[in-house]
Amino acid sequence: MRRFGGPVPAALLALGLLLAGCTGPGPAPSPAPSTSTPGTGPSSRPATGTASPSGPARRAVDHVVIIVMENKAAERILGADDAPYLNSLAKDYALAANYHAITRPSLPNYIALTSGTTAGITSNCDPEANSCQADVRTIADEISGSGRDWRMYAEGMPEPCLAGDSGRYAVKHNPFMYYPSVTDDRDFCSNHVVPLARLDEDLKTAQGLPDYVFITPDMCSDTHDCPVRTGDDWLSRQVPKILASPAFTTQNSLLAVTYDEGSGASNQVVTVLAGPAARKGFTSDTRYTHYSLLRTIEDVWGLDPLTDNDRNAASMAELLK
Repeated sequence: MRRFGGPVPAALLALGLLLAGCTGPGPAPSPAPSTSTPGTGPSSRPATGTASPSGPARRAVDHVVIIVMENKAAERILGADDAPYLNSLAKDYALAANYHAITRPSLPNYIALTSGTTAGITSNCDPEANSCQADVRTIADEISGSGRDWRMYAEGMPEPCLAGDSGRYAVKHNPFMYYPSVTDDRDFCSNHVVPLARLDEDLKTAQGLPDYVFITPDMCSDTHDCPVRTGDDWLSRQVPKILASPAFTTQNSLLAVTYDEGSGASNQVVTVLAGPAARKGFTSDTRYTHYSLLRTIEDVWGLDPLTDNDRNAASMAELLK
């Protein structure tokens, strides 16, 4: 074999450069798959806000308070002279102007709002009847599993965890009395399903108010048996106390006021989001339902959807800051 001791001939050098140009670089190594799943697990309580699809992360929501009124279609409330307070709240904060209940009558809507399903319940049945038990996973289960706390406040309920009607207290408006996961443990139930009278004490400190609050007025205050004006007066006394509490003045909290169902031929109802976590002076025409409100709560706290109903419902994120 002849060895070239001198300079490389020009033709040979050109050939080498040509071959090098025809050989591409080797494949780049694949990135290691992520093994983390944010927002899952019992101790995954978020410390920061939830990312918006079209913007930066919004602030975390500290408390969610839901008030459910009764049996009035949106057309009966919006712009009505006998509902001045709720109309002012809708003007000042975020109004879901195309929000709909799930079904009729009352109880299945309460169950849907707190579990993502009507659980086969089609009437205002007795919670102590076997056929009326909603043995499903609920928002209370999800919240407890995330390290948060919750409480149901029922006006007119004379004692905690009461499974029957009493005066103006109607158990059909208290969905948590239909969940065995709540009622099977009497002590647990008595601590979480309480008379509304306890709310004033819990509102005194941000720490005293549970993360998730569900409030039902009695059969008069919720406009079921009494005029719209009576319910609006009740809201005008209760809502300012909530908005002025430390949980709302020192933290980023959310209040939702909605109706369980409509009236007449319409099941479209008024729903207003208020408090520091809600947008101000905003109206949405997006179609929402009770499943949307449930999904929105799940989203802001990184909770898994309970059913396909809330998973596929439109999120109400546009009404939040």
